[in-house]
Amino acid sequence: MKQLENFPRLTRDFFTRSVTKVGPDLLGKGLIIGDKTGVITETEAYGGAAEPDDSSHAAKGITPRCAPMFSIGGTVYVYFTYGMHYCFNLSTEEEGVGAAVLIRAVITAEKNIKTDGPAKLCRYFGLNKEHNFIDAATAPDFRLVDCGAAPAYDITPRIGISRAKAALRRYVVKDARMSAEKFF
Repeated sequence: MKQLENFPRLTRDFFTRSVTKVGPDLLGKGLIIGDKTGVITETEAYGGAAEPDDSSHAAKGITPRCAPMFSIGGTVYVYFTYGMHYCFNLSTEEEGVGAAVLIRAVITAEKNIKTDGPAKLCRYFGLNKEHNFIDAATAPDFRLVDCGAAPAYDITPRIGISRAKAALRRYVVKDARMSAEKFF
């Protein structure tokens, strides 16, 4: 069993690619925030330069809320939704392009902890809007690591949105627990 801390950190080049490339490529990557760790098992891609995305917070341009989406790839974007939940994203592409990948779920070493949804994941890691603009490519206590081979995954429409529902931009590891067990 390898510790996530022993794997190489994802570099800026990883994050400054197309949002629809980074979204699936984040599956199976390790997330280390402070003393908490997990392996990413579900993501959704929003925005991007390649094609319009009406469901993205960036669709109408830069606002105070979605400004991190327009930062250089690897910038943390946390937003508050439904008056009660936080959701964690990582910007992608070059500065000025509104694009981010929503991290929907992780598997943790703590088997009894539920992190199978964006709000649960944020509660577990203690993420909130104060984390906006952290640079995940360089911050010492906020890292993403490359755990090796990518897991098999399915591509589906995103969930919980009202526009651009049919876009295939949700990426889900086929057997999340089995894929993550080699790390925990």
